[in-house]
Amino acid sequence: MSDMQFEFATASRIIFGSSAIKKLNDDLVTFGERCLIVCGSSIERADPVVQILKQQRIGYTFHAIIGEPTIDSLQDGISVAHQKKYDFVIGIGGGSALDAGKAIAIMVRNEGDLLDYLEVVGKGKKLKKPGLPYIAIPTTAGTGTEVTRNAVISVPEMRVKVSLRSHLMLPTIAVVDPVLTYDLPPEITASTGLDALTQLIEPFVSTDDNPLIDVICQDGIRRIARSIRFVYSDHYNQEKARQDMSLASLYGGIALANAKLGAVHGFAGPLGGMYSAPHGMLCASLLPYVMEKNIQLLQNNFNYVESLNRFKTIAKLLTGNEFASPNDGVDWLVETNKFLNIKTLSQLGVNNEEIPEIIQKAKKSSSMKGNPIQLGDDDLMGILLKAL
Repeated sequence: MSDMQFEFATASRIIFGSSAIKKLNDDLVTFGERCLIVCGSSIERADPVVQILKQQRIGYTFHAIIGEPTIDSLQDGISVAHQKKYDFVIGIGGGSALDAGKAIAIMVRNEGDLLDYLEVVGKGKKLKKPGLPYIAIPTTAGTGTEVTRNAVISVPEMRVKVSLRSHLMLPTIAVVDPVLTYDLPPEITASTGLDALTQLIEPFVSTDDNPLIDVICQDGIRRIARSIRFVYSDHYNQEKARQDMSLASLYGGIALANAKLGAVHGFAGPLGGMYSAPHGMLCASLLPYVMEKNIQLLQNNFNYVESLNRFKTIAKLLTGNEFASPNDGVDWLVETNKFLNIKTLSQLGVNNEEIPEIIQKAKKSSSMKGNPIQLGDDDLMGILLKAL
């Protein structure tokens, strides 16, 4: 690139490390006296935050998100936040809880209905005002939501997921504390970990990468490759591996906020709206076969030598073998999926008869535009049939 230009944005402040959450002690009082805690169904996971709020004599209320955030559940939270006049919002939990907190924090300060600002199903208006100060604290290592500029919202009646999106939605503080992930069940460790891996691989080979993203993606891929089997097999006694996974997840969030994704997310978005399957599990089941198809098409086109070399780099990072070919990376993913008991699409409830509808929806996905090479209908069909 002779004329190198790119933009880079992330949370105003990132605090990373074991017991990082304790570093919030002196910060919270600067935000005010009343806090809304947005969490998942297990309110007790917010205990570390509650202890700090009590020490600082800050009032708080919970807003629990059961499953994925929907327009109705978010509207309830926004209404409560308006009435109680909170000074700031803390989101703690998995990606759904963090997305919900992000949406509530921004909507409190912007006029109109949530639907006015949503893509696809709404009017797609632009958010104009910064939201309440928002602190994002993940308890999983996968989505990287603590440093992204959008919130994914489920619209069950239309069988779609859509995004509320703005650079104004980047959290004020992201606190990434690997200790909070120690008690994750193996299945969630596996699916969220492979979600993080997907969010590192796709930006690295996308049509919109940049030098900063290249560096963090490669380091993140290496960390997941060496650690994911350990945290799955022995989730309590793997402090270094858990740190690897949390850091790689953070990297993945930064990467997708500053570059494009690809066909895995192009499929996973529509599939997540049509079936009640975990996003990470969908990504994991698709990733080997999207990679395989991309490599096959790139090998047949001399204009894509650089893109093919990136897949070779990924294979080296995954396998630890300096002489690995691009397809060695695919083999590593297939074997790892087996080791982690990743479900196939059919096991996740995907219906063979709905493949034509899935393909049509996937083609319209914004993520598909970042894929390193254009995929035709037959290519997309082939990926889905292999992933079934």
